[in-house]
Amino acid sequence: MTSGSSSRLRLGVNIDHVATIRNARRAPYPDPLRAALLAAKAGADGVTAHLREDRRHIGDADMEGLIRELPVPLNFEMAATDEMIEIALRIKPHAVCLVPEKREEVTTEGGIDAAGLHNRLAPKVRALADAGIRVSLFIDPDARQIEAAKSLAAPVVELCTGAYCEAVLAEDLGAVAAHLDAAQTSAAAAGRLGLEVHAGHGLTYDNVSAIAAIPEVKELNIGHFLIGEAIFIGLEAAIGRMRALMDAARAGAGA
Repeated sequence: MTSGSSSRLRLGVNIDHVATIRNARRAPYPDPLRAALLAAKAGADGVTAHLREDRRHIGDADMEGLIRELPVPLNFEMAATDEMIEIALRIKPHAVCLVPEKREEVTTEGGIDAAGLHNRLAPKVRALADAGIRVSLFIDPDARQIEAAKSLAAPVVELCTGAYCEAVLAEDLGAVAAHLDAAQTSAAAAGRLGLEVHAGHGLTYDNVSAIAAIPEVKELNIGHFLIGEAIFIGLEAAIGRMRALMDAARAGAGA
């Protein structure tokens, strides 16, 4: 989302689930904007918010507040629908990350099919780019999807780390190795094509280091875990610990 040192790994903090807690009581608190401002103060390089079709957490007013007051770049995560494209073109965030979205899912279940939806996505990516919005595609670590992203002229891909994180949680060492290899191979392939590589989904203190060590990855986007951890130690401390783990992994990879 931001420019800076090529070796420093950036951290984007997703504040969706502050809104989830707020909406559970239909109350005005806790305020996602307050969380976003605190995240920026704690060292987040950017903030991500996903405005869903059903508005289950982040709402339109939240997006307006973030655009108006956020001191770091806003990454607008959204489905590639006409409604969301119209909103993005109106509020003009720094970046848009196009993700698949199903009303019945609890959270995003995998990457967007950039290859299969190429012709449908092409005019939407072009419209966003023409408005000066940086476009990212949230994809599974797969060569076909990376090639499609390049063909669509999206400058950024965000690799979905969900399967890797689930394998770590299940202590399935074979699956962990396979998913990590896929992430590493895909990141290298994207880098060779001139794409900027981000990664995210399901990252925690226990699994972040291996992804953070991938040299082509420039940014991690982490939300649910950090918001959950903030309940126990506070958001600034949670972000600080994640930042330290990321920095240590990147330093170790470069040793």
